[in-house]
Amino acid sequence: MKKKFLTGLAVACAAAMMAGCGSGETAETTTAAATTAAAAEASESEETEASESQEAAEAPELSGTMKVVATSEDYVTLFDKFTEETGVKVELLSMSSGEVLSKLRAEGGTPSADLWFGGGIDAFMSAKEDGLLEQVNFDAASELADTYKDSEGYWYSKGITIVGFLVNQALTEELGVEVPQSWTDLLNEGYKGEIIMSNPAVSGTNYAVVNALLQTMGEEEGWNYFQKLNDNIAYYGKRGSDPLNKVVSDEFAIGISYIDRGVEATIDGSDIAIVYPTDGIPWVPEGVAVFKNAENVDAAKYFVEWLFSNDDNLRMLAEIDKKDGLKLVKPSIEGIELGYDPAILMEEDLSLFGSERDEVLAQFEDLMGDKAADE
Repeated sequence: MKKKFLTGLAVACAAAMMAGCGSGETAETTTAAATTAAAAEASESEETEASESQEAAEAPELSGTMKVVATSEDYVTLFDKFTEETGVKVELLSMSSGEVLSKLRAEGGTPSADLWFGGGIDAFMSAKEDGLLEQVNFDAASELADTYKDSEGYWYSKGITIVGFLVNQALTEELGVEVPQSWTDLLNEGYKGEIIMSNPAVSGTNYAVVNALLQTMGEEEGWNYFQKLNDNIAYYGKRGSDPLNKVVSDEFAIGISYIDRGVEATIDGSDIAIVYPTDGIPWVPEGVAVFKNAENVDAAKYFVEWLFSNDDNLRMLAEIDKKDGLKLVKPSIEGIELGYDPAILMEEDLSLFGSERDEVLAQFEDLMGDKAADE
């Protein structure tokens, strides 16, 4: 810094002498200007340091253990990183969104966990309406698309799940039926007893299928559709992964299932085909929220900010999920590109996912009868 200042002063003096100006006045003026610039730079540096110090001071002092209910144990590496950076230990329990909501209501306002990570957004919406979630606000939330966050900060989306068909082509050939290309095709009588989907009361993904199709077809036509589809469904699995696992193991010809890069890798080289239905793809945001009255609410709230404020953390999450939907959630993020045209997604009013949940599931439960798996 000193060398740069002296060089500038020498040039200024030389220019002043050539112009015939008084050397004393010019030097004094130049020196004053340079001194002012140096002071301004020092002041700016001090302000920056003070700002950084203030930001560090505002970060909460975290400790203890954060208990997390998540849809998969695969997130352990992400939470390990959080532990390394904050010192907060994490206990992870795998649970579907429907199970979390039921457990949360049963706990009567004293949750046994701190953070809710993953699962269909309908359950998060219902939990918010029941007053079971903690409000979380942070600056980086402004960079998230409005569709994928609660306007009041009670839940955020970590991506979206899309749904299509998994088809065991060896079995469809054996049955002498065509590979289905649309939701309407699933009503083919040749598929009777050969279709599996997960119970929408347990799987937020399959609840999204039901609600999205009811919205698209209209309530009356939609329920007529599901009544007919029910005739072809053998049973409704308790886990979201049941359709994938049972189609791959040759137990069923067709599975209504989430589709992502993990599914693609699982069926690679097999006789299982992925079909994106031509009459629209249901989709559902996957939620992240903090439980109200949680034991370690500070750590859980900071995790939400930690995740969405750092693109490296989000890219790590996308790699674990093997999904690209984070690009829709945070359009500015780099290094993630959608592997599909968002135009293929069904038009959905997400506000209906939460408000209609109990009513829709009650009617669907009657429709399923004894086909709902309980193992």
